[in-house]
Amino acid sequence: MKSLLDRHVLVLNRLWQAVNVCSARRAFALLYQGHANVVWRDDGNNYRTHDFRSWHDFSRTEPDAEMVRTVRFDIRIPTVVVLILFDRLPNQEIKLTRQNIYERDNHTCQYCARKFDREDLNLDHVVPRQRGGETTWENVVCSCIACNTLKGGRLPREAGMRLLREPKRPRWRPFVHFTFSPAIHDSWRHFVDVGCWNVELGD
Repeated sequence: MKSLLDRHVLVLNRLWQAVNVCSARRAFALLYQGHANVVWRDDGNNYRTHDFRSWHDFSRTEPDAEMVRTVRFDIRIPTVVVLILFDRLPNQEIKLTRQNIYERDNHTCQYCARKFDREDLNLDHVVPRQRGGETTWENVVCSCIACNTLKGGRLPREAGMRLLREPKRPRWRPFVHFTFSPAIHDSWRHFVDVGCWNVELGD
């Protein structure tokens, strides 16, 4: 059984951009050393930061079901921390993955403009692969199953269909190669819109 100190904590740079995931043990070290603050969302959906002392005081007045117990005090496990000085992003390429396509296109079919749940979505090659179309950011779009079936192996204009917008490589970057699961804390969702699936699309 994993220790509470092994729990995943989301790490933001000082510009509040997600850059990493660390253990609660590492997050506590950063917090204690003054290199990071805890990010906490209150009941009014306002984000506040806590240094080690204020997080200790907050843990005492607002205890959680799961606390790390020390000899002198109990303290809540942070779920998000923000680095005080670091403002860079990891130098990495944006992965062309199924989930990243869904996120770029906002889970919206690029032909009928309707939003769908993930299980009701497909991917479409604008220029079909059998006609030389490549698997690139500029040629793959989010499509509902009905539109994907209707278009078939044709170009959009041949099927009497139009793209909602021209597909492009997104400007955001997946912050880490981390596979998300339903257990990921809800407090991450404001900072992480990208569930990074590590399987890149290919022909």
